[in-house]
Amino acid sequence: MIYKQNILLGALFILLSEFMFASMGAVVKQLTQSLPSEMAVFMRNLFGVALLLPLVWGSGFVSLKTQVFHLHLLRSVAGVSAMYCFFYALANLPLADGMLLKMTSPLFMPLIAWYWLSEPMYRTVLLAIGIGFVGVILVLNPGGEFNQIALIGLLGGVFASLAKVSLRRLGKTEPSVRVVFYFALLSSLISAIPMGWNWQQPTVTEWWLFALLGLFGTLGQLLLTRGYAIATAARVSPFTYTSVLFGAAYGYLFWGETLSLQFIFGALLIGLAGIIALKGGRETNERLANDAISN
Repeated sequence: MIYKQNILLGALFILLSEFMFASMGAVVKQLTQSLPSEMAVFMRNLFGVALLLPLVWGSGFVSLKTQVFHLHLLRSVAGVSAMYCFFYALANLPLADGMLLKMTSPLFMPLIAWYWLSEPMYRTVLLAIGIGFVGVILVLNPGGEFNQIALIGLLGGVFASLAKVSLRRLGKTEPSVRVVFYFALLSSLISAIPMGWNWQQPTVTEWWLFALLGLFGTLGQLLLTRGYAIATAARVSPFTYTSVLFGAAYGYLFWGETLSLQFIFGALLIGLAGIIALKGGRETNERLANDAISN
């Protein structure tokens, strides 16, 4: 099926994907209060494979044939590395802080997309990223201690940016289900060894939480893959900041993590960044519409 470039629809897919990832983050935080994060990483991917198998079965396993396995492997290595950093940060930081550190990836994405994919660097997108960065700084509260856990979260942002930009290359030839299935399968294999070293027997409730973890993560990946396939990474990347807002809401509702005025102001700046990016995308929407992508 052919999908033309659509900035608005791509932004919507990214927004929904980040809500799913924030939901996944809330489940991770709950699980890692009693289980090691290595188990959460493995189970998230294993349940993702299980959820995708019916889709693959329906379309036939021949649909998994690919000419760009190396890109799937690169995306999986970068993605699972980001996941380890992200889950570790969630286990040791407030939920909003953990989501925020993961969402530093848009600060790196335009540079990677420009260097690797030759995507243009628009002034409006640079402005949006700059405003979003200011919002991130306010939410992070630079007056507080910036410990090693936060640095691990930032490293996760770098890995996540590489994984997300690789979706742009994969989206040119690969359907969403194939991309997400390979990610879940390869990530399961990569994370199986660390999980074996840290295995603990889950309770019945924790098994159900693992299932939710896989569901939210898989839906998020499907939405994310489609979003980056129909819109350039540099244009929709500011919308990934919304994961911080969703994470803050979960943190307040389930763990009593309060929101300061500084956090709220930063959140408003993050939202403004998304609006500016969307407005800038309209300037070249007609030209981008001629660039069709197979899915």
